[in-house]
Amino acid sequence: MATVAIDRLETAMLARARSLGFADADARELVDHFLGAELRGASGHGVERLRWVSAFDDLRPAAQPQLVERDGGLARWDAAGALGYLALSRALERELEDPPAGARLVVVRHGFPTGRLGHYAERVAAGGLCCLVTATSTARISHPAGGPPLLGTNPLCLAVPGERGPALVDVSMGRITYGAVLKAAATGSRLPAGAAVDATGGPATNPADVSAGTAGLLPFGGEQAYKGFALALLVELLCRALAGADGFSAVALIARPQVLPAEEIRAALGERRFPGDASAERRRQALAAGTVDLPDDLWSWIEAAPSTDG
Repeated sequence: MATVAIDRLETAMLARARSLGFADADARELVDHFLGAELRGASGHGVERLRWVSAFDDLRPAAQPQLVERDGGLARWDAAGALGYLALSRALERELEDPPAGARLVVVRHGFPTGRLGHYAERVAAGGLCCLVTATSTARISHPAGGPPLLGTNPLCLAVPGERGPALVDVSMGRITYGAVLKAAATGSRLPAGAAVDATGGPATNPADVSAGTAGLLPFGGEQAYKGFALALLVELLCRALAGADGFSAVALIARPQVLPAEEIRAALGERRFPGDASAERRRQALAAGTVDLPDDLWSWIEAAPSTDG
């Protein structure tokens, strides 16, 4: 493993993103997303994703999301070839620039990948608005009884303003995320027991099988995994119905809060952990240390970014 100073890593990632053809603002958004996830311990959505994106056959760095309509309580966007990270970010930035008087539903169609949804929701909540956001992705989750992957990991995320900063709940519907699958593949590891099944319902531990679609992740819930499957299906139905188009999509509800309930719930929890606190603490510790550990080959790839000068 390579231990890399955070500021050095950030600079190198920006150079690598620009070398892929992304404009400065888009490169910055991608790096903020990936590095932010890494610092929070969500390495499956972290720095490795920059290398993953670079291998997309249909990568269009110059593409920009398009606003289709924005009237009253609804805004519709089309990613129009832009990465989902950038399309969803731009759609929600618009809501912060011109927030709704009450609430607005934001729909982004053809947007993939969207990554760690807490990245967007926290930003909206820091601007004083509640944000409930969800998104679909490549089919990775199988039915608890087995069979081919049918649904994406389809996370559901809520952030609300709070006295200590945004209160965040961010849940993916798989026992593990697909980012964890990519991390296992990159490090030559096996998947945890009980995380995935093959077409017959038997156990699967090779991350390559999940990536190839010959095995699927199990929904969370253990013996009641059908509940996790139902929530993944809920997200799939909602996004497909509102996007009105083939392909992946994201849906967000933006609203002005009437009260700030997080502190009351924190007080009731006492010393018990509030969702999102562990992630925030990992970020604080990483920033205090000033370094992150990365696989040697990943750091070598980032550091070797060709120059974009001239």
